[in-house]
Amino acid sequence: MAGNADIALHISGFEGFDRSIDFDKREVRKGMRKAGRIVERRAKALVAIRGRSAPGGYPARRTGRLQRSIKTKVSRSGFMVKVMPQKVAGMRDFYSAFLYYGVRRKSGVRGGRGSRGTSSWRIEPRGNYMVDAKDDSTREVRMLLVDVYRRALTIR
Repeated sequence: MAGNADIALHISGFEGFDRSIDFDKREVRKGMRKAGRIVERRAKALVAIRGRSAPGGYPARRTGRLQRSIKTKVSRSGFMVKVMPQKVAGMRDFYSAFLYYGVRRKSGVRGGRGSRGTSSWRIEPRGNYMVDAKDDSTREVRMLLVDVYRRALTIR
């Protein structure tokens, strides 16, 4: 009689835990690409204004080279996306670094050619349009990625 004893234990809340969970990486890569494009479009819009850029403001568009250099790249695994200005063929130097950090004058050199004040800056630092583009589109990207991960995870 001792060998016939049966004990059953049920813990609620874990229904479906024994089933397999599938994860579609292609869906995630596609979603990351879309999220990167959202931020890329916003960054390009921030530097699309024509005219002269003011110190501390966003760089203005003259030739459009900076705007065209903003690219999106999805990582090999597909779980990360980079949106950044890249050095393109038309650039002699990495122009966006000069805009972000600014350029100081050589010591002892005056401005020349109608000097613009006594500032020690040759090119004053401009606003960080990439960070602002990311911050502006955070809500839209978050909603997109929640939807993407919801579609990518399937319980069978």
